[in-house]
Amino acid sequence: MTKNSTMTRTYVVTGAASGIGLATTELLRSRGHRVIGVDLRGADLDTDLAVPQQRAALARNVEAAIRAAGGDGTLDAVLAVAGVALPSSSTVRVNHFGAVATVEALRPLLLRSTAPRAAVVTSFSALQDNDTELVRLLAAGDEDAAVARAEALVEKDLGHLIYASTKRSIAQWVRATSITTAWAGAGIPLNAVGPGIVLTPMTAPLVQTDEGRAQLQAIVPMPLHGPFEPLVIARALAWLTGEENSHTTGQVLFVDGGADVSLRGPHIFGPQD
Repeated sequence: MTKNSTMTRTYVVTGAASGIGLATTELLRSRGHRVIGVDLRGADLDTDLAVPQQRAALARNVEAAIRAAGGDGTLDAVLAVAGVALPSSSTVRVNHFGAVATVEALRPLLLRSTAPRAAVVTSFSALQDNDTELVRLLAAGDEDAAVARAEALVEKDLGHLIYASTKRSIAQWVRATSITTAWAGAGIPLNAVGPGIVLTPMTAPLVQTDEGRAQLQAIVPMPLHGPFEPLVIARALAWLTGEENSHTTGQVLFVDGGADVSLRGPHIFGPQD
């Protein structure tokens, strides 16, 4: 029997202790897969993706965890789900540099698989107001300068732009990176999922009142069923990183109840389409 010829696959999920990461971990395990969860605490590997030194140790620790769980060190898929929404520089470190470091550090382990896959969680916020200078610095990979820019935004009372900026930049990174020799050329689909409003402890109080629902609807209009549980995103991630997905790459899949088209309209190729 050749490697990965069975249904069981080995996944790494960051942000695995809560929210979308937890829902994804539970879904994959319910389907019989091996999952190495990564989070600040409460997962298989305690790792702070805001700290460069801990990112650097991630691949070594993941391989050790896979072997300890009975695997041979092969990783079939990585899902960079971890994220924060604070108006601070930690959002820059985790949402962009933490996600990039996770995917890049684990690529050598993915190359051992016969069906390697990778996915990142961005957000519908990638389409919203952002700071173009911060996005530029993130795209350039300059962590020190990006952190300094985020801190400057906080001082100017513009910290609310940081989250959307990081989600824009990581979506752009996925698209640019997906078609390179290291990814498409190596047979690894790399995609992103952009959730709309996910029902979490943070958003739950808003959807319980008419005023809160109206506020959310104005920001993220979701005509199809409205806000949803994290499991909805978990299912999308499971397909993107499963063996069935052989050719979808470089896509940002907006799972948003129609918010994208509600705000941007039907045009997908440009103003002349």
